[in-house]
Amino acid sequence: MAAPFSGASPRTPRIFLAKRMKDRLQAFAREAGFAQMGVCRPDAVPDLAGRLSAFVDAGRHGQMGWMAERMGWRGDPSALWPEAKSVIMLAETYTPDHDPLAVLERPDRAAISVYAQGRDYHDVVKKRLKRVARWLVAEAACEVKVFVDTAPVMEKPLAQAAGLGWQGKHTNLLSRDLGNWFFLGAIFTTLTLDPDTGESEHCGSCRACLDICPTAAFPAAFQLDARRCISYLTIEHKGPVDEELRGLMGNRIYGCDDCLAICPWNKFAATAKDQRLAARDDLMAPPLAELAALDDAAFREKFSGSPIKRIGRDRFVRNVLYAIGNSGKPALATQAAALVDDPDAAVADAARWALAKLRTSA
Repeated sequence: MAAPFSGASPRTPRIFLAKRMKDRLQAFAREAGFAQMGVCRPDAVPDLAGRLSAFVDAGRHGQMGWMAERMGWRGDPSALWPEAKSVIMLAETYTPDHDPLAVLERPDRAAISVYAQGRDYHDVVKKRLKRVARWLVAEAACEVKVFVDTAPVMEKPLAQAAGLGWQGKHTNLLSRDLGNWFFLGAIFTTLTLDPDTGESEHCGSCRACLDICPTAAFPAAFQLDARRCISYLTIEHKGPVDEELRGLMGNRIYGCDDCLAICPWNKFAATAKDQRLAARDDLMAPPLAELAALDDAAFREKFSGSPIKRIGRDRFVRNVLYAIGNSGKPALATQAAALVDDPDAAVADAARWALAKLRTSA
């Protein structure tokens, strides 16, 4: 634990005190387990509202109505909490120790996004953020608010403004020091801290993330159409997925890591520190047949403490059935046939589609 703040005198320059506090805060954040910290002003991204509005106006947010709600707050972080003077952005790594793309070559197995193979990051990161926030309040007598993907906060643009990295052509944040396998958390505070220099873009002519996308979800570099993104389709989209896209999803049943995994900056990726975020053995490449057999109770038990639990059994099994249809494995027809009369209409539809697809591939 860092020593209590002391040694200040009435003659100590205010700018020195502020810098010393920021240095000590950064040291404590690293001690608490974060890989990096940066600071920006709440109004550091003046074009944010316009970018968000263009995305929503084009309908690229799909069924994510929450993106259109509270647009004033989401597009202007300073309006979320007017008293805030600084935004502290923190990065926590979850770099995998295996190749996330290898499972795509095993069509009878499920591909689950790396971030969802361990403990729910909302819980892990928020506890760590609160620890840092409590330290700051005790040391600086300020007010704080903590956010981890649970409020109308645009973390990625703020993190770029705080110097943690830049939004790459795949629109995710990536860093020359961390690669792109890291979570973001934010602490808004009434304390005035010197902002860091925002990061510039370093993608150059590389377009690996654009070319690998299975569904062509990037209309252009630095632009995403969520309606075609497999992460959106498997997690956010309710009801049946368009048949045009089902066949392109392969065996990806929860999220998609293709654009992240292919990024060359990952050669600098930092090792994940918290073992709670490490992949569970049973979620690295689970058999599709086992997952299709889960009822609601079994689903809840298996995914207790996992972010996967948030989408519920029905949407999850719907995704599994699309993967079964794409597997080219006639032996999986038994699992699909057992679900053609499922009470959930999307599951039943997916089961019928999977059976038809398997018949044509036999």
